[in-house]
Amino acid sequence: MDALLCIPEIIHIMKAGIVGLPNVGKSTLFNCLSNAKAQSANFPFCTIEPNIGVVNVPDPRLEKLESLVNPERVLPATVEIVDIAGLVKGASKGEGLGNQFLGNIRETDAIIHVLRCFDNDNVVHVDGSVDPIRDKETIDIELQLKDLETLEKKLDKIKRAAKTGNKEAQKEEAVLLTLKEALEGGASVRSVEVSEDDHEAYVQPLQFITDKPVLYVCNVDEDAAVSGNAYVDKVKEVVASENAEVIILAVGTEADITELEDYEERQLFLQDMGLEEPGSSVLIRAAYKLLNQQTYFTAGEKEVRAWTIPIGATAPQAAGVIHTDFEKGFIRAEVIKYDDYVAYGSETKVKEAGKLGVEGKTYVVNDGDVMHFLFNV
Repeated sequence: MDALLCIPEIIHIMKAGIVGLPNVGKSTLFNCLSNAKAQSANFPFCTIEPNIGVVNVPDPRLEKLESLVNPERVLPATVEIVDIAGLVKGASKGEGLGNQFLGNIRETDAIIHVLRCFDNDNVVHVDGSVDPIRDKETIDIELQLKDLETLEKKLDKIKRAAKTGNKEAQKEEAVLLTLKEALEGGASVRSVEVSEDDHEAYVQPLQFITDKPVLYVCNVDEDAAVSGNAYVDKVKEVVASENAEVIILAVGTEADITELEDYEERQLFLQDMGLEEPGSSVLIRAAYKLLNQQTYFTAGEKEVRAWTIPIGATAPQAAGVIHTDFEKGFIRAEVIKYDDYVAYGSETKVKEAGKLGVEGKTYVVNDGDVMHFLFNV
C-alpha cells in the first residue's frame, strides 16, 4: 500500500540518551548502536560534547514485506541515540561536566543507563572499584537533586498563589509537595503515583529528569553475556520496584562483532557466545518500546516504509506523521493486518479474501498494521 506521495514534514525523532559514570562503556555502546565512531578511551570525560546517531530499529517484518513487494527502496523506523558526557558526584552543583550533562539529558525522551558489571584491572573506574549499585545511586542522587532544585523554584511561586485561596494553585501545591517528599527520600519522580491529568498539568511542564523512563544496561564481559553475573543479579534486585527493564550486554565484545565485515563471521561469533542476534539489536528495540513507540507500515512498489507512532495513536494521528495535511483532511484508512498480508502474499489477494479493513477517525492503530490513507484538503 503506497502512502500518497509527498515530501514528509520534519518530525520529532524520539531521542534516548546514554548515561552513566565516566568510563563504564557508554561511548563504546554508542558506537555499536550507531556505527558512528565516538571517541572511546580509558580515561574519564572522554566524551564532552554529546555524540548523536540516528539508529535503525531492527524489524524482521520490514524485511518480509520487502520480499513480498520488491519495492524500489526500504526505509526502517529510527531512534536517535545520544552519548552524553559521564557524570560524577556533585554534578547537580556543577562539578565535572555537571551542568552540561544535565542540560543534555533533559533534552532526551528516555534514559539508557549503563552500569559497569565486569572486573578488569586494565580499565580504570572513576571511584576505584566496581560496584554498579553505588554507581547507580551516584547518578540517581545527582538527577534527583537537580529535579529538587527545579521543583523548589516552582513551589515557591505556587505557594504564594495558594495562600491567596487560588484553588488550582492549591491543587498544584499538593502534587508538588508529594514529589518533594519523594525526591528528598531518594526516590525518582517516575516512581510517584500521580493521576494522568495531574501529571499532564503539573509534572510534565517541569521536565523532571527522573520522570523519564529508564532502561538499565548491565555492561558485562563475554562470559556473562547470556546469563549475567553476581553484579547483574544485584542490579535486578535493586531496580525491581522501579518498573524498569534490565538488559545484559557485553559491550566490548559487541564492538568487536560490529567491526567484522563478513555477515556469516558475525553470526558464528554470536553463536559461539550463545546469542541468536546482537545484543545491540535487542537494546534498540527495547529503547523503542521504552519511548512508548510502535510501528505501522506503508507498502507499495515505490517504497516499503516503517513509520513511528506513539502506542495508542489513532488513524488520523498516524496519517499526520506522513504529513499534517493527511491528518487535517483525513477521510478513512484502509488497513491490512501484517499477518494477513504475509498469509495472502499481496494487497490484491488480501482484498479478494475480504481481509482489508476500512477504518475511520476513531480507529486505534495496532503495531504492524499496513495502511493506506485517503484524505481531502
